[in-house]
Amino acid sequence: MGDEIFRLPGAVRRDPRIESWFSTGDPLRAFVRPWFEKMRGCGSDVREILHDGHPIACAVDAAFGYVDAFKAHVSLGFFQGAVLFDPATLLEGSGKRMRHVKLRWGQDLPADALNALIAAAYGDVRERLKSSA
Repeated sequence: MGDEIFRLPGAVRRDPRIESWFSTGDPLRAFVRPWFEKMRGCGSDVREILHDGHPIACAVDAAFGYVDAFKAHVSLGFFQGAVLFDPATLLEGSGKRMRHVKLRWGQDLPADALNALIAAAYGDVRERLKSSA
């Protein structure tokens, strides 16, 4: 299990580049910001980094979630999303590990289900860190 951890050793408590990413005036970036704030609030060990052009949340240096904004939607992504319990079937993707949720303007946001996915992703990576120690 531990060998499946995506580590980003440059992650810090608050990355000023992420604030810049959110402060561009792009309404879709503003739309996804509260979900990144939820990731930030998962625990005292949460760190962040701007990697490949989008904000990533980590438990210490182990990535668990990210956000990104596109032309017509935003994505909430999870590095181990394939193993997350998703009773609302929000997760999309067919990769070996990663999954994402697409959110669009005017769509009813399943806040409880999204919060549960964020918490599950954080919990999963913490367990992976324990297993790899």
